[in-house]
Amino acid sequence: MPKKSEVHQLSASFSEEAKKLRRIVVFDCRFENLETVEKRLDTSGLDYNDFLRLVSKKFAIPPNETFVVTTTDRMVLEFDSFAKLQDGSTIVLLQKENQVLPVATEERIVFLPHYDTMVRSGMYEYYASEGQNSLPYALAELVDNSLTATARIKGVRTIEIRMLFDETLGKPAVIVLDNGCGMTSKQLNNWAVYRLSKFTRENSSFASDREAYVRPDPVPRSLNSDISYFGVGGKQAVFYMGETTRMISKPENSPDVHELILSKEEFERKEKNKEDIYSGFIRNRKPGDFSHVTQEDERFLRELIDEEPGKESFTAVVITGIRPEHITFLKQDFDLWTRKLAHVYHYYIHGVNGNDMRPCYENSDNLPNIDIQIFLREKPPRCPRAINLREIDNDMQTLYINATADTFEFKACTKSHSTVEGVLRYHPFLYDRETYPKETDPAQASVEDDDEKESGVQDQARGKRPIFDCYWNGRLIPYTTVSEFDWCARPKRGAPVAPECYSRFSGVLFTDDRFKVTTNKLTFMDLELQLKNKDTIFTRVVNGQEQRVKIQREFTQWLKTCHEKLDKQVQFLGFNEIITRTDGVPKRMQYPWSTFSSIEWDGKTFKTGQYVKSQNTQPIFNGSVVRFMLYGDHSGDVFATGGQVEIALEPKELYDMTRTIPISKIDRTTTTAAIKRSIHDELAKLPDKLNLGWPESNAWSQNAVRPAGTPLGPITVDILNKKGELISKLPSANQGNVKKLTVELKLLWHGKIISIISCVAQHAAKWHYWFKPIGRHFHICHGQSFISAVCAQCPDFGHSCFLSEGNATTFVVGAVSSPLHVGVPFDIPLELRDAHDHPAQPPPDLKPVLESSWSSQACVYFLSQTHDLKVVLPGLTPDSQIVKISLLPGNPHSLHVTPDHSPVKVENGNSFSFNVEVHDEAGNITAQPKLVVRCQVQDLPVVVADCSRTGAGPLAIKPINLKNMNGNECILRVKFDMPKHIAAVLRELKVVPSTRVSRIEVYTQTDDCLVLKDKDKIEWEAGDLISNLYYKLLDEGGKEVPLTAKIASMIKVNWTADGSVADLVQGKLPDVQVPKQVQGEHFYQVSFQDQHVSVNTSFTIVPRPDEPKHLKVTPSQSTVRMGEFLPGQISESLTDQYGNLTKTLTPTCVDNVTVEAEGLDKSAVAVTWQVCSVVVTGVRFKSGTLGIRELCFTCRGFVAQVSIKVTAGLPAQLTLVSGPEQPLQVLNEHGIPTPFIIQLCDQFGNPSPDQRVVVALKSSSKTTVTSQPVDQEGKASFTVSSVSGPKGNYELEFRGSFNKKPIRGPMVKLIVIPDPNKPVSLTVKYDTNAKLPAGGILPGLYVSLCLLLFLWAYSITCSLMLLFCVLYFRDKSIPDHAGKYTIQFALNLGQRNILLSEQYEINVVANEPFKLAPDIQPQTPAVSNTDDIAHRTLVKNMTLTITDTYGNAAGLELQGKVVVSIRNPNGGSNQDLPQFQDNTSTLILSLEEGKVHIDRLAVMQNSPGHDGGVYVLHFKPEVPKYPTLAPFELSFGFYNDAENQQNMSKLSKKKDELSHAIAVYKEIFNTNKELLDLLTSRHQDASNKEGILKTELGKRNIRVTQLTSVSYIDKVLNEKTAEMDRLRNAPRRVCTIADPFRGHHDVLGKVGHLALVEDDAAAVVISWHIRGDMDCVITRTTDAARRIYNDTSGKQQVMPLETIYRNQSNRNGRCLFAPVGNPVRARDLLIYPENAECCDIVFRTILGDTILMDNLDSANNYRKAVVQQNIPCPTILTRQGERISAMGKFGGAQNRAPSIERLQGLVFGAPPPQQYHTLSEQIAMLHQYRAALQNKNLTRKERDNHMKKLKAPDMVQKEVDMEENLKQLEEINRQLGTFEGVQAWWRKINASLLCLCIYC
Repeated sequence: MPKKSEVHQLSASFSEEAKKLRRIVVFDCRFENLETVEKRLDTSGLDYNDFLRLVSKKFAIPPNETFVVTTTDRMVLEFDSFAKLQDGSTIVLLQKENQVLPVATEERIVFLPHYDTMVRSGMYEYYASEGQNSLPYALAELVDNSLTATARIKGVRTIEIRMLFDETLGKPAVIVLDNGCGMTSKQLNNWAVYRLSKFTRENSSFASDREAYVRPDPVPRSLNSDISYFGVGGKQAVFYMGETTRMISKPENSPDVHELILSKEEFERKEKNKEDIYSGFIRNRKPGDFSHVTQEDERFLRELIDEEPGKESFTAVVITGIRPEHITFLKQDFDLWTRKLAHVYHYYIHGVNGNDMRPCYENSDNLPNIDIQIFLREKPPRCPRAINLREIDNDMQTLYINATADTFEFKACTKSHSTVEGVLRYHPFLYDRETYPKETDPAQASVEDDDEKESGVQDQARGKRPIFDCYWNGRLIPYTTVSEFDWCARPKRGAPVAPECYSRFSGVLFTDDRFKVTTNKLTFMDLELQLKNKDTIFTRVVNGQEQRVKIQREFTQWLKTCHEKLDKQVQFLGFNEIITRTDGVPKRMQYPWSTFSSIEWDGKTFKTGQYVKSQNTQPIFNGSVVRFMLYGDHSGDVFATGGQVEIALEPKELYDMTRTIPISKIDRTTTTAAIKRSIHDELAKLPDKLNLGWPESNAWSQNAVRPAGTPLGPITVDILNKKGELISKLPSANQGNVKKLTVELKLLWHGKIISIISCVAQHAAKWHYWFKPIGRHFHICHGQSFISAVCAQCPDFGHSCFLSEGNATTFVVGAVSSPLHVGVPFDIPLELRDAHDHPAQPPPDLKPVLESSWSSQACVYFLSQTHDLKVVLPGLTPDSQIVKISLLPGNPHSLHVTPDHSPVKVENGNSFSFNVEVHDEAGNITAQPKLVVRCQVQDLPVVVADCSRTGAGPLAIKPINLKNMNGNECILRVKFDMPKHIAAVLRELKVVPSTRVSRIEVYTQTDDCLVLKDKDKIEWEAGDLISNLYYKLLDEGGKEVPLTAKIASMIKVNWTADGSVADLVQGKLPDVQVPKQVQGEHFYQVSFQDQHVSVNTSFTIVPRPDEPKHLKVTPSQSTVRMGEFLPGQISESLTDQYGNLTKTLTPTCVDNVTVEAEGLDKSAVAVTWQVCSVVVTGVRFKSGTLGIRELCFTCRGFVAQVSIKVTAGLPAQLTLVSGPEQPLQVLNEHGIPTPFIIQLCDQFGNPSPDQRVVVALKSSSKTTVTSQPVDQEGKASFTVSSVSGPKGNYELEFRGSFNKKPIRGPMVKLIVIPDPNKPVSLTVKYDTNAKLPAGGILPGLYVSLCLLLFLWAYSITCSLMLLFCVLYFRDKSIPDHAGKYTIQFALNLGQRNILLSEQYEINVVANEPFKLAPDIQPQTPAVSNTDDIAHRTLVKNMTLTITDTYGNAAGLELQGKVVVSIRNPNGGSNQDLPQFQDNTSTLILSLEEGKVHIDRLAVMQNSPGHDGGVYVLHFKPEVPKYPTLAPFELSFGFYNDAENQQNMSKLSKKKDELSHAIAVYKEIFNTNKELLDLLTSRHQDASNKEGILKTELGKRNIRVTQLTSVSYIDKVLNEKTAEMDRLRNAPRRVCTIADPFRGHHDVLGKVGHLALVEDDAAAVVISWHIRGDMDCVITRTTDAARRIYNDTSGKQQVMPLETIYRNQSNRNGRCLFAPVGNPVRARDLLIYPENAECCDIVFRTILGDTILMDNLDSANNYRKAVVQQNIPCPTILTRQGERISAMGKFGGAQNRAPSIERLQGLVFGAPPPQQYHTLSEQIAMLHQYRAALQNKNLTRKERDNHMKKLKAPDMVQKEVDMEENLKQLEEINRQLGTFEGVQAWWRKINASLLCLCIYC
């Protein structure tokens, strides 16, 4: 590297030379088949045109030939760019800009190191490597460059590292290849400059293309790929690995590949030849051109270059001259360095959450698109190796993540406002191991193991490793770690969790580039110092949200939760004692050890005595648990991560020892049965039998007889086990402690355990066990030999032999039979021997003599002494022997009980013991088998003492617990007896009160000295502390028991576990914290328990409220409509400091309660008192704006507030907020295109969104209206599609209905103008004075055009179609019924359009009088000749009237009489006619005003007449003016008896009933038929509508073939609705200005919310331009604006629409010039979601003619052209944020828009995408189709159901019933003699049912 002075000299020489001349290298690459020409042209002082002429001259380019001059970066030269070319620049001549280079060109470059090389030269040396192999991190430098280059790739970002160590391809090489953006020749030149960082480098030679560094936006974990940083790492890496690097790169949108070679050899050559070291050439060539690769050792480059065609962009770093040690490392440690790389780029590869491979985690959809692949190719036959870093699953971060059970996320903000993200991961202890991952690097792991062994922390999970790995911009900084922070460090004392928990978490820190790192990215500069600074603020992150909490408290709680829920440790149960161990543990660990009887581990319980098996021990053994041991002082059940267990080895017959092992070495997988089988197999290894051998063939057979003194032996012995195997030693549990077996030979006398000879043989390899011969001293007469292995488990082998004996010469007194008892005979055995001291037979005449020195009576008194007995055998030598004997007691005779006094005193609750002795008859204590003494205490169980062995024993009486002694003594009787007839012994027990604790008394040492009795219930103030609480311990006698430390330790209370023993010794109990909430009762207990008694006392505390502290207000509802009362009631109560309800409110408090709020109607507020509270009702608001109101309540000096949301009241009025401009004129039968928008408002004018209101449009003219229901904002839309009526003024009235109550609405006046193309009126002429009699002929009617005469419910039609002709209507009948009628004419205009004339009223009068008729036709009467007048009545209450022919009353002015007579029906003889009641044949009735009324008309009693005859009652009117009036006749039947008359009456009645029933049936059938026709028509209409909508859906690209059911339509709707919701909720630009006034009456809203702008750049610049008006409120009226002004005290700017000047002028002149820059009026870019017409007026006023263009240059050109036309130019905005004012001023900060972030939401929102509107239309159409399909299905179902009903059995039965009724009716008519054919009758019925009525 040159010196600093040399660098400055070089720079100065270049600068001076550049001022003098500018030489440019030009390559002629126009023609592919010709050789490329390179020329160096001197362009000093030339401009671009001169240069082109020079080029044309030098390269002989014809004038008509076109060419392009570009830089090597393919930038076409122009005037400006040519002027900026530097000396030595290289340019290319091409036919076109994108022409492929036919051959390669070379561009000379200079890459002098940047001055930072000097300034920061010591940094790398200061932060040098830490002695590790940093080759993986050198590779990481190249990967960093690739990550940055691929940052903008939308697809897969591919990075390949190829290790080519196959000599057949050339010399070793390392290639790093990516598909990034590539580098231009200038960028490649910049890369070569050492220390040219991203902050100082430039991307081009031209100023217009320089791009300053822009810091990327913050992203999670800082994974921004912005890690190619200093301009150092890449060069350092390539020359650290090798000696030469070749950079090959192709930038985007460029057809050229640029290639640069940097070589150590070349640098040395240039230095040697005194050439410019920092200069070189960049080769520019076409892709795939490897013609320059000629060396054989670079053959691999041809394959690499051959891959270039087809790639859009790429960069390849080829490193050769690889150092041998690097090649060895890369080959042998392939797994190690790839794992390190995976660790470095872990989060780039696997995403922000890392490589979580657990089944419950799914992250496959969110994996990053980064693919880092590594290939290693070696010389065959070694196979190539390839791996993707994403496939590596054993890097440390992967191990940490997958061993994580829970995480703790946090952030740290430093003093410099830099942010660090952090994660702590907890790795729990699971059963027998720590899950904290082990270090995968062997070197690191060995160092850590050594450190742990030295420090003694080998049992901790993390050991001495630091907690945090540190990542910078998403990649690992390997040599910097952070050990811990203060808040997560293990406390020195008082840790809330086990200390080992602080070593079970790992961590990672993520920083951005605000924290400095070294140039080789191995170490942070000052990360730990900044983070541990006191000004650093730590916050916890939960679900992505920061929480400002105490980080240490949150961490401790998290760690505690992890320990309790996640650590799976061993639970030690059944504490026994604390011991000191001396069995080989270190001295410092010998004490204390806690012992336990069982443990619970991994869901299993191991207990003392349980068989267990070891694992991972040498050897593996079986045994039973003796005890469990845990180091430390523990007094109860405890959890721990491990411990030790003492095991007694099994089988005990074999081992008889114990071993202590860690609990983790217990085999949890084995079973008890398997262990028992293993023990049984071990037992089989014990010696089982012995085999004897006689080497000299002198075997002694069993029971052999030999002479005394015969030698025995030699003997060999073999030891066999149960398997028949020879053994010489016992199996052992320890490897070094082997127990050898020996064999012992004993000679016994007659099998007795009297050893005569004993010898031991050791094992020998040749002869096993060998016993030499036993010689002459073996002189026994009868003996036995026993041979056994010297082991407790070995068997014995017995061998008997016999010898002959001589005559007895001496004798020996044998052992006297034992025992000798007083009073019991005994024997003295004598043994005679021969001369050789062998046993012999006694002589036949032998008489023994026994002599003693005491008498039998004296024997009793000397039991404890030894006595002599002399045995004399005469004839033997010596002849006497002295035998010493001692006597034992005799048989039981009596009982002796101690204590022997009575009564015996004992405390209640204590046990007592009697000693009992059994005496013989001499008073000696005696014993016998089954000698049992019974003790019976009064009211207690029997106690038994077994005296079989000692003759005496204690009788322990169980504790005596007498109840209710009350301090008195009690006497109990005790009886002692034996089953053997021995006299019983009686005693008495005096039971006195116990001195043990019997009762606990709790009291307070206060002034009132409260004593709490057992189960007392007391009241106490909530939240108070009951202190000075003391206790006493009393015995049964009521005496106080003195308190000691031991007694105090046995006192337990249930309200705390932290009682002070010192206080308890003083009798003071822990303070009781009374609960803060007055809820229920709380139980408290004080208990005492020792090994004898358990006593407790309890009391219950009922918390009571404290003194009032707060006023609590509780509304039952928090929302109220304006003008309405708040539902429910508001409860006020006084609470204490803990919110408990107090009872201090009294009825008098009502007067002190006040309620205040804005707009509150205080007159309606009512305050009442309830128990403990005050109830406020009648809260109502009558003024003010909608929203939140604060109700302020005061009571007795307490104040409380409650928020009530005030919404609009019930709809009370309708307001027209939008509609066509007025005055409104409409052509007849035309529509109004502009819809009417009606807003629901309450009575105060507030908009009401209540959608239950039905709004309708009523018109005084005939209108056709299309309406939309009330939307969510309370608006309804009405579109009048047609208005018809005569010319004139009309009104459109909007009416609403809510809960059947009308709502007034606005009224719009309109003027109907005649349509000149249609008739507007009809002219009718007729004689208005003409009389119109019923049934007559109408006078002539003259009407023009085509007429249709309408009578109400009666029509007269004319089909003449004569335009402008007079039609004459004549011979038209007048209606038959008198009354008033209306005539109206209609003109048929086609298409169901009819023009109606005015209605003309006519009066039809009755015609000439014609007949006398009844008002109501009476039934046919039948009379009989009886006394009852009812049976003789003909008519009753009948009125007869003079009518015309049609039944109209026509005799109102007529007077006369009516003659009534009885006649024969056929004009026969008048003899024997029935007579009237007065015995007359004629009656005369008076006729007045054309009517006569008859009350009753009857025949006389016994009137003449034929029985069964039919007569006619004849009513003849006699009116002089009309003598020919027709009479009225009524037939009747006459019968002599009442019975016959009744029968006929019944038949008549039956006839009437049948007629009525048939009429009803007919009506039902006709109704069903009409309903069927109606349902069929409705179904057909629904089917047609469904078909039309299906066609429309098909046009909107919806597959209608699948829309066959409502459920499927709902599915499609849900999918499209979800998609529309996603689009609607997708993040997009929004205006965040608060707009509380929007929705108020006559208020449109703030300007920023009235419009949307789609283009981001346009939105920013327009919003900035009118930023002063963005929060202005637009109102419709000045009143609304004034109201807002008043409500905000003038702080809110407002603008009413009605005061805006509307300039209607529009410049539509011709285009003066063709502008560039896409000018458009700014307001034309605004989209109005609603109120478009009003918004257009607003923005015309605010924006005016402001223009938006692309950039500043085009804007200036546009303004220049406009001004030259002498036309004022409006303000011009550019999409780049510039502004040219109407005065022409631009530039400066005031004329440049800030970024969108700095606008702080003061920007127009963005509209939803077009897909949103398409989906909205599709959803609306689908809803219509769904309703149509439902309607179709419903109508079909209704029609089918109706058809089923018609075919139902009940309808069929009705038809049958009707036929039956017809038959009955026919038969009755025949009987009555008035039969009419069925057909004739039906004609009458049909005529009556089908006749047309004329309505009067």
